[in-house]
Amino acid sequence: MPITEFSGLIFLISGLAGFLGALTGLGGGVVVTPVLTLLFGVDIRYAIGATLVSVIATSSGAAAAYVREGFSNIRIGMFLEIATTAGALFGAWLNSRVPTSALAIIFGLVLLYSSYLTVRARHGTHTTQNADPLAVRLRMNSSYPSAGRRIEYVVQRVKAGFSLMFAAGTISGLLGIGSGALKVIAMDRAMHLPFKVSTTTSNFMIGVTAAASAGLYLFRGYIDPVLAMPVMTGVLAGSLLGARILVEAKIKALRLIFGLVVAFLAIEMIYGGMSGRI
Repeated sequence: MPITEFSGLIFLISGLAGFLGALTGLGGGVVVTPVLTLLFGVDIRYAIGATLVSVIATSSGAAAAYVREGFSNIRIGMFLEIATTAGALFGAWLNSRVPTSALAIIFGLVLLYSSYLTVRARHGTHTTQNADPLAVRLRMNSSYPSAGRRIEYVVQRVKAGFSLMFAAGTISGLLGIGSGALKVIAMDRAMHLPFKVSTTTSNFMIGVTAAASAGLYLFRGYIDPVLAMPVMTGVLAGSLLGARILVEAKIKALRLIFGLVVAFLAIEMIYGGMSGRI
């Protein structure tokens, strides 16, 4: 395939990935990596390198809009980044020591479990009582806009969320997905944040997490500019569009999109790893 057609096709696919990533907090890599690996036969480590760059672009594109609209919780994001950055460096170190087929299987299992948890996750009211004392001291409790008014929420189980973020960072460095899926689950289920706050704060965080591990991939030669450039620009364009739509999107629809897309790609990655195609 000519390089121009290849780049254009990658750009379009990456745009769709960025759109979904902005809506669900995935960061785009969760779609781009399987597509590059399964459809285009790109080595999974080069696919991971390209998607790490796209994750940074997604965070830059969507996070600015979310912060401006008042959805992202900056204090929570900065605090949890301590754990995710440390985990990202560990995961990037671990990547070169795991066979590509095993990486594909791990990728699929992580996405499949993330999809299951997200689809069945509860979405109820978030009370203004029983806030974690640590969250109170760090002034993490806040509010977000909805239907022309501000809805107050409190943060719970900060330590549990911090621990889960190290695991999310490790997965990010190992698989290049920005760990947005696990971050959303940790904040939504463990810390009991509203889903829109979880997804927007995840988008704010994933860029820093990806940047921490991207340096190691660049040092090892796994970031190819010819591949990374259309991925990055496509994801950035899609993430900007997704950021606009999220403001009026319905939570149930977001979870359904997340679950179906991730579950399909997870099964394909597991099969590819077990059959030796990856």
